[in-house]
Amino acid sequence: MGNTNWKREDVRFSSAESFCAGWLYQPQHGKAPGPALIMGHGLGAVKEMGLAPYAEAFAAAGYVVLVFDYRHFGESGGEPRQLLDIQHQLTDWRAALAYVRSLAPVNPDQVAIFGSSFGGGHVMTIAAEDRQVAAAIAQCPFTSGIASARTLGLAGLLKVTALSLADQAGSWLGREPRLIPLAGPPRSAALMNAADAQSGYQALLPRDNPPPDQVAARVGLAISRYLPGRRARHVQCPILFLICEPDSVAPAGPTLRYARQAPNGQIIQYPIGHFDIYHGENRDRAISDSLTFLQVHLPVTKVQREQPTKV
Repeated sequence: MGNTNWKREDVRFSSAESFCAGWLYQPQHGKAPGPALIMGHGLGAVKEMGLAPYAEAFAAAGYVVLVFDYRHFGESGGEPRQLLDIQHQLTDWRAALAYVRSLAPVNPDQVAIFGSSFGGGHVMTIAAEDRQVAAAIAQCPFTSGIASARTLGLAGLLKVTALSLADQAGSWLGREPRLIPLAGPPRSAALMNAADAQSGYQALLPRDNPPPDQVAARVGLAISRYLPGRRARHVQCPILFLICEPDSVAPAGPTLRYARQAPNGQIIQYPIGHFDIYHGENRDRAISDSLTFLQVHLPVTKVQREQPTKV
């Protein structure tokens, strides 16, 4: 990793009947039990799709960081592959929290969660139910399945619904999943078909060994019923909302309404699209704003930086 003050290792932790794979970042110089951050990505995405610069910055600031893949995706276990199951992903978040809280360098009462896009919705759900979560960050978060479904347009919505129903029926008959693209051109049968969705998603794919860009179509039915923004008012810990406006995938209007209901919420808006926040100066600003928030609510102390690490 060069002249960094952190190291990264590949890890696995159990989740339900299988496991999640992840990257664990640990500051090299001292961590009396201190703060940690868990990071999860968006719709069908894996850790290689733009989360490393965030994690590296947070680790350089002294935080233990776990970035993980949901079951059925990336290097994690779970069959069938490319099954995007909301309840499975929420279980994975709970398993990630249990794993990180068990690590010697981590104070279990100082663990924050960071979710981007679809993962941003998950962190609202998890932070609302788990009062031990110390802080949360929801970046360009998915908050309303209804609002996101409307971004597909009537033609796209009808196509997605037809594929979703066929895949769901097939699953009841024990058939292999029927796949649907994660991103496609306008009016296409894809879970994201806004004008900037296909190019924005493809820009996140790693050049070497890119992951599949399709998921089991049945999730289309579940997404429209998922309204994690409604949980925002139940989140008691400090929570930061990084909202892109305009956002063609997770509309900012509903997100803002939900975010304002969080008792300890902070809102930062960016005049950029949904996928722009993962690149260049936009990403750097989001990282800086996130670090400022974390250092206020979950500071890394001088003692934690200086004491030797034990795992």
